[in-house]
Amino acid sequence: MSKHNNLPRRQFLKLALSASAGAATLAAGGSVYSALIEPQWLSIERVQVPLARLPRELDGLTIAQLSDLHHGPYIGDEEIRVAVEAVNRLQPDMIVLTGDYVTREVDRIGDCARVLGGLQSRRGVWAVLGNHDHWTDAATITRALAANSIQVLINEAAPIDHNGRRLWLAGVDDVWQQSCDLDRAMRGIAPEEVTVLLAHEPDFADEAARYPIDLQLSGHSHGGQVRLPFYGALILPHLGRKYPMGLAQAGGLRVYTNRGLGVVSPPVRFNCRPEVTLLTLRSSG
Repeated sequence: MSKHNNLPRRQFLKLALSASAGAATLAAGGSVYSALIEPQWLSIERVQVPLARLPRELDGLTIAQLSDLHHGPYIGDEEIRVAVEAVNRLQPDMIVLTGDYVTREVDRIGDCARVLGGLQSRRGVWAVLGNHDHWTDAATITRALAANSIQVLINEAAPIDHNGRRLWLAGVDDVWQQSCDLDRAMRGIAPEEVTVLLAHEPDFADEAARYPIDLQLSGHSHGGQVRLPFYGALILPHLGRKYPMGLAQAGGLRVYTNRGLGVVSPPVRFNCRPEVTLLTLRSSG
């Protein structure tokens, strides 16, 4: 190499220092974004869900979903209130909550449930519990939600009447804690009737697909919280690895996994915004 291609030592050091400073600035900016900006940047996901067995009278029925609020040191009343207002603006036919309301601080469920009590829909607000709810105090959380007109489905189902036809909404207790009993939840539902299942952990879909269930709605995974382009989630939880986010297929069952509203430690999100989901059921039969 000729000496004309060699940088003087002083110039080389200057360029190296500039590059290091630029990298440090980008890293600092990325840290601020992932810790302070994206976790607050709520996304409204509108999803069309075709179901082969859905009667035409139920075509267009809308379900708003919130999940994994994790009311605690990182997510408070204001963030949940913003999500509640976003859901109400969507004017859904019904609202479902798929678990993890608090994180090991049971005294927070009172405030969380009161804010969630502002949810409004024509066919009610329905919920199931998640693993963090059981690790905190499942009974207290259930009572707090019920006191704010939110019905918690614990291995049971309820009929939802809409436009003269019926859809069943079933809910299982937490899978991770081995508290779920799908046989009990499906008891009394005729096999030919359309059923939507609430189950906190999305990978339960492989078990649910053995039953005459049309759609499972889940949370739990947070989408991984940090997702790298061309790679995906860095870390996913137990029972949240196969169907970590969005709409997927498990045999003959459709499963939708909500990325959640809150976070767990480390309290960051990158390429994985918190979400409110509006699912519109479509008859494809």
